[in-house]
Amino acid sequence: MAHDHGQSKGQETAAAVAARSAIGGFDGYDVTDVALGDLMRGERATLGKSLLDVERELKIRAAYIAAIENGDVGAFSSPGFIAGYVRSYARYLAMDPEWTFRRFCEETGFYGVHGPSAQQARDAKRMISDAPPRKLDPNEVIKGARISFAPKRDSLLSGVEPGALGSFAVLIAVVMGLGYGAWAILHDIQRLQIAPVDQAPLPLAQLDPLAGATDGAFAAPQGFDIAMPGPDTLGRLYRPEALEAPVLTPRDGALATLDPDEVGTLGGLDRASSREAPRLVAAAGGVEADEPAAASPVQVTAARREELVVFAVRPSWVRVTSASGATLFEGTLNRGDSYTVPIAEQAPRLRSGNAGSVYFAVNGVTMGPAGPGATIARDVELSADAISANFAMADAQADPDLPDVAALVLSVDGTQ
Repeated sequence: MAHDHGQSKGQETAAAVAARSAIGGFDGYDVTDVALGDLMRGERATLGKSLLDVERELKIRAAYIAAIENGDVGAFSSPGFIAGYVRSYARYLAMDPEWTFRRFCEETGFYGVHGPSAQQARDAKRMISDAPPRKLDPNEVIKGARISFAPKRDSLLSGVEPGALGSFAVLIAVVMGLGYGAWAILHDIQRLQIAPVDQAPLPLAQLDPLAGATDGAFAAPQGFDIAMPGPDTLGRLYRPEALEAPVLTPRDGALATLDPDEVGTLGGLDRASSREAPRLVAAAGGVEADEPAAASPVQVTAARREELVVFAVRPSWVRVTSASGATLFEGTLNRGDSYTVPIAEQAPRLRSGNAGSVYFAVNGVTMGPAGPGATIARDVELSADAISANFAMADAQADPDLPDVAALVLSVDGTQ
């Protein structure tokens, strides 16, 4: 028995030495004193691999790799895959697969599906079946794993290269240069340059510098009255509108009454004898000659329409509508307020309350009122002819407030 015990002990020592030589050893440090999971984690850290890297390369879930390193047999869904996973992971770490699986079985008490004895198989099955079923989250397994080496996260500036910064700066400079060039071109296009003209202005060109260079030209002081042309804005604004066809006044007189000295091509010439000839001839015959018919001017512009203004002496409601029924003005005219009736082909209509306080001004002449007292004036035609025909001149004695208000309204209307 002692011999067998010594022989088995020698075989075990030889196996341990062979295992240490298989995994490379740790410089004299006994690998039997280090857990298998720590050895595997150390080898994985030496390779610089994470659990996810091992999962991608071995096609084994990271949760199972972490369970092998932690010696957790209950994490596997089926015990038939444990041996294959352990051996595959050992080959990946360049370790002896058989020694690794045997060491795993010694530390975890797992002997595979067909162990050395039926009792061990039943014990292992009982241990696996007694383990509470639980769902493993790969993220939790990775977080709980004792990882001695993990890849560092890249910092924000780790991916920035100096060459990229230089290219970006050049791009910004090019964009700014193009923008400035476009702005300069646009500014140059919109610039207005005034160049001097060789031609002299009109008033200076009309003056002859040698006009007074004659004998005795400077004997007396000379004066020049130069009429500088100026814009006649108001004249153009209030100029009567030209007619499409001139209005001709028919001549009812006889042709013999026309004086060729006054009309025609020879009109305006000073011919005294010609003007006296008809009278002398008529005196010789005993007949008085009629005065020659004056040439009637031809009307080529439209006559200015008469202006009509509605104003109130006291607050009165007024509504002015066009001939088509559209409301031109509606509101309350207070004391001194006025409304100028617009020019239209058809005269507008007036409806007013407190008609005794509403008056009309036709070309500066006050007419009215629109009605007696506080009555309502309806359908009053707002035209100069209709107002002059239907209303009499306003009586200042009947309304003491009328003179002041009329003077104010007419003065304001005159300035406009």
